[in-house]
Amino acid sequence: MNKTTEKLIVAGFGGQGVMLLGQIISYTATEASLNTVWIPSYGPETRGGTANCSVIVSKESINSPVVSECDTLIALNEPSLKKFESKVRQGGTIIVNAGLVKEYSYRDDVTVYPVDASKIALEIGNLKTVNMVALGVYLGATGLFTSDAIEKTFEKIFTGSKEKLIDINKQALKSGIEAAQA
Repeated sequence: MNKTTEKLIVAGFGGQGVMLLGQIISYTATEASLNTVWIPSYGPETRGGTANCSVIVSKESINSPVVSECDTLIALNEPSLKKFESKVRQGGTIIVNAGLVKEYSYRDDVTVYPVDASKIALEIGNLKTVNMVALGVYLGATGLFTSDAIEKTFEKIFTGSKEKLIDINKQALKSGIEAAQA
């Protein structure tokens, strides 16, 4: 981690793995001996409703878990982009699932990574990996953690019957990193 603190908002429809994406960043931060806070927020429905979480990763103590302005927004759909775009600080980063956001007029004071994470996930063979593709784009864009650090987290959280998900999630992560650097 190059800077002192990273504030992130991850948002999308329920069922897109928004919470898992945030948890993985937070778990990886903990493993790197950094301070971290992960706060989930759900809409009235679980699957198909809105879901978002905020994550703070810091080398210093975190005084407040509230993210009123973020460094990075990961928006997995257009309603989430519209809702949270204004919370991204000037000079910040927006990562967008361009597969679910068509013809959008982005702010010109932020860096935008419009990657069709849905298409990439389908090419990998599992639409449920959209979140890991987006996580890869985030890593490629920010360099917050290495892919190795995230993959170690995969191995800790995908255990038992979920162990079979490790390889496809690693593939999705790698594809996202490549998309960010393209």
